[in-house]
Amino acid sequence: MPTPNPAFTPPTSTPTRPDLAGTFGAAAATHWTATATAQSVLERGGNAFDAAVAGAFVLHVVEPHLNGPGGDLTAVFATADDPTPVVLCGQGPAPAGATREHYLAEGLDLVPGAGALAATVPGAVDAWLLLLRDRGTWDLADVLAPAIGYARDGHPIAPAVVRTITAVQDLFRDHWPTSAERWLPGGAVPEPGTVVRNEALASVLERLVAAGGDHAGRTAGIDAARTEWAEGFVAQAIDRFVREPHRHASGTDHAGVIRASDLQAFRATYEPATTTEFRGCTIAKTGPWGQGPALLETLRLLEPLDDALLDPSTEVGAHTIVEAQKLALADRDLFYGDGEVPLDVLLSDAYTDDRRTLIGERASAELRPGTVPGFEHATPPLRTTYATDGGGSAGEPTVRVARDAARAVPVEDRGEPFVAPTGETRGDTVHIDVVDRWGNMVSATPSGGWLQSSPTIPELGFCLGTRLQMTWLEEGTATTLTPGQRPRTTLTPTLVLRDGQPVAALGSPGGDQQDQWQLLFLLRWIVGGYSPQQSIDAPALHTTSFPGSFWPRTWEPAGLVVEDRLGDDVIAGLEARGHVVTRAGDWALGRLCCVTREPSTGVVGAAANPRGAQGYAIAR
Repeated sequence: MPTPNPAFTPPTSTPTRPDLAGTFGAAAATHWTATATAQSVLERGGNAFDAAVAGAFVLHVVEPHLNGPGGDLTAVFATADDPTPVVLCGQGPAPAGATREHYLAEGLDLVPGAGALAATVPGAVDAWLLLLRDRGTWDLADVLAPAIGYARDGHPIAPAVVRTITAVQDLFRDHWPTSAERWLPGGAVPEPGTVVRNEALASVLERLVAAGGDHAGRTAGIDAARTEWAEGFVAQAIDRFVREPHRHASGTDHAGVIRASDLQAFRATYEPATTTEFRGCTIAKTGPWGQGPALLETLRLLEPLDDALLDPSTEVGAHTIVEAQKLALADRDLFYGDGEVPLDVLLSDAYTDDRRTLIGERASAELRPGTVPGFEHATPPLRTTYATDGGGSAGEPTVRVARDAARAVPVEDRGEPFVAPTGETRGDTVHIDVVDRWGNMVSATPSGGWLQSSPTIPELGFCLGTRLQMTWLEEGTATTLTPGQRPRTTLTPTLVLRDGQPVAALGSPGGDQQDQWQLLFLLRWIVGGYSPQQSIDAPALHTTSFPGSFWPRTWEPAGLVVEDRLGDDVIAGLEARGHVVTRAGDWALGRLCCVTREPSTGVVGAAANPRGAQGYAIAR
């Protein structure tokens, strides 16, 4: 066990779960079935990549309200042979027909949060198959067998899925009949624990396996499945279905613009991770087409400060951390995107030292991005409210608390998953981490294509994602909607290395909060000396003082959401500093899970979030 730092609030002596340890392998995910599936693959000789892919396809089945085959994926991994962190990009781009001119002509000023106009090219399936081909050892049929079994034979539906279906049932009945047929069997919401099946999805996976059956060799078979996905029946079914107008989050009906040719043109890719050093560790993230480097910026701002200023459980620590996050997220919203981004400047000593001077004693209620010569972009719109005529929506699920009943759109708190009766949802997804006995390690955050994001495509059993809502329709921003470009995704898994060797893989669902909650973990684990489970259990908080990445993209200046367990005195002190505090409850924020490995001993570990009673970890 690590040694607690006396400068930090002592960790709890009674964690919600033990810190699991072993020498064989470990897995952690946001649903127990995916964790068990991944561990079962390790038990039968598969490596971490075989296990992660098998668990991920199970997540499509058991957490369909949080991810699906029509969604996207970001992962960062290292292999036993090469510890250099690598990013797997399964974030599809905007379709060729997704021009800002088309959306403006449709009467829109924001990309809707639900409906096919918000869909990027589905990237998750191809990315998982690419990882399996290049880093795994199992045949595709064996890896997909658990997901096919749960889809065809059924699994007990989790209460969280039922809550989502309950919230959007009228949207399905009134506007999305194919979704009603899929998720309202017999016209009614299923009861928690009911065994539900998705034969259409099982058939899709079986057809991918069959596509590779006539090819000699494991690699050729997986490549054949990738080609079938991108160029065969899946692409054709999507193309046919989205041409029919349907209800979007805007409250108006539109046809989609994604076509079979868009799927045909996309293949997942690898790229080097973006890294920075922090207190003896290397933190590896995606490039700035994701929000990951904002975590690196925040760590650079906090690196030289006294340990006591990095404790999230104290007033001064929470304040300092949140103010640093605001500066990094402001840079994210001004500079990050699928183009040239001056990361060398944003992570440099001179830039970071200058930005650190902006952290004051009072909470900032401004959006304060930095200045980098040659990189002038339009500032995204800053709205505290957004008028809409209603209709279904589906961003990443998160709390929306109405502070003022007269507001057309209430303030976004972006915390505990929540789905409104209109279908409007925010801020969650899924996550899976795996490490094996050889030292392979992977952290992956799949998302998108949840059951409430757009109408179900009947012959496929799933729907499309909504990642394009992270683009703007205004000209000149770093993330203005552009055909062929990736939206700046919130998906942001993390790999931690020490002395060049991977020691932890972690991540969290939660939209804009993903890196904010991971930051708390890293500070408590690396600086505070907490164990992984103690770090996950400790009280969480996050800022909402920046434009949300999901429809309707509003913000709350100086907004701060905290778990009540932070304590009345700390919360009162934060309010006195000018933070606009929302209490979220005792156990409401954070969805983290992680796996660890000590290179010198080979001991592996795992920890998972107790909030929501769904995440699970296994190690032996």
